Amino acid sequence: MLNKNFLNQLKNRNLIAQVTNHIKLEKILKYKKITLYCGFDPTADSLHVGHILPLLYLKRFQLQGHTPIIIIGGATSLVGDPSFRIAERQLLDSVQRTFQWIKKIKKQIYKFLDFSNNINKAIILNNYDWFKKINILTFLRDVGKHFSITQMINKESVKNRIIRSDQGISFTEFSYSLLQAYDFYFLYKKYNTCLQIGGSDQWGNITSGINLIHSLKKSEVFGLTFPLLIKSDGMKFGKSGIKTIWLDPKKTTPYEFYQFWINITDEELYNYLKYFTFISLKKINQIKLLKENTVRIIKYKKKLAKDMTILVHGKSKYISVKKISTIFFSNKINNLNEDNLSKLEYYGAPCMTIKNLRYSIQEILILSNLASSNRNARDLISSNSISINYKKINLLNYYLLDSDKLFKKYTIITKGKKNFFLIIWE
Repeated sequence: MLNKNFLNQLKNRNLIAQVTNHIKLEKILKYKKITLYCGFDPTADSLHVGHILPLLYLKRFQLQGHTPIIIIGGATSLVGDPSFRIAERQLLDSVQRTFQWIKKIKKQIYKFLDFSNNINKAIILNNYDWFKKINILTFLRDVGKHFSITQMINKESVKNRIIRSDQGISFTEFSYSLLQAYDFYFLYKKYNTCLQIGGSDQWGNITSGINLIHSLKKSEVFGLTFPLLIKSDGMKFGKSGIKTIWLDPKKTTPYEFYQFWINITDEELYNYLKYFTFISLKKINQIKLLKENTVRIIKYKKKLAKDMTILVHGKSKYISVKKISTIFFSNKINNLNEDNLSKLEYYGAPCMTIKNLRYSIQEILILSNLASSNRNARDLISSNSISINYKKINLLNYYLLDSDKLFKKYTIITKGKKNFFLIIWE
């Protein structure tokens, strides 16, 4: 049964940034099941945590009886989306490599949506399949003529690049909006798709598709955007930078993935419960009133971390993550034994195996990536942020001793209170 307040519920969860013709779309969603889509460009071999939001967004629609389509941009990824990027994205030079990435990404997407329900099962398509058949002259004549250069230049995402004398924008990236617009048009013709969703940085591309369909078919379709997931440094979650949280366990371990959710701020918790869970707003608002109750706040952070880890990595990996956390956060040497230390690597704890040689604490911090540079390592040590087997170390020239090797084989290095690393000596 259709939820007649569905769009308002999304709005109340802060899941709508912009929407075209809100009143008409709301009326349609009250009485009719629709087909909608969202695009994902495979510019890396894995999705990241920022992609969870649109995937769960599609799931919300699917649970209401609507049919979600996922477009994997095998073609558009070869061009590159300029939307709100400071510089031009490095072009992918291999279609074959892109298709290898697509296979991996598809496996990740299958975890989020129902692909078996015959009534409204999710569909995955690759836009390379239709763009490879299009003649450039035909495309420019039939599609390009419906785009005004003036309007394209005035789109905020493009304008921000044009005014930068040090960067500018290439014709390749400038044409991206036409390709995405054609995706919408193609899906409208073949699947009667009437709604495209995306992050708020996609508004210009989405409206381009809406305008193209109106020009070619004299029909009204809709666009809806949601807020971008923002890091603590104010940047959106993307595919670059050392803080990227990937869904691929080889790029971000399940333990690191779990810790990401555990370490969010209290304010982020309230927003993330709205974004990533199906907990009622009433319940979330009650949780927000508990801001002075640290124990309860930690409880819900752990629940969020648990649910996200099971969703992305499965229950067995979550159990392993819990075991790692129990061992690392014991904070007492007496609670450690050789058996549970030996299992940390198997459970996926951050660790490395090194030769049984003489290492300074600075060298260890660099090798373990707990410090980004020698200067950073010295700053961490001087600020009393580093511990060896839970004992603070503040000597810059400290060299690890045999007494620092638990059971002659293991050393636990801690940065702050939450960043742990296991050294395995061989």
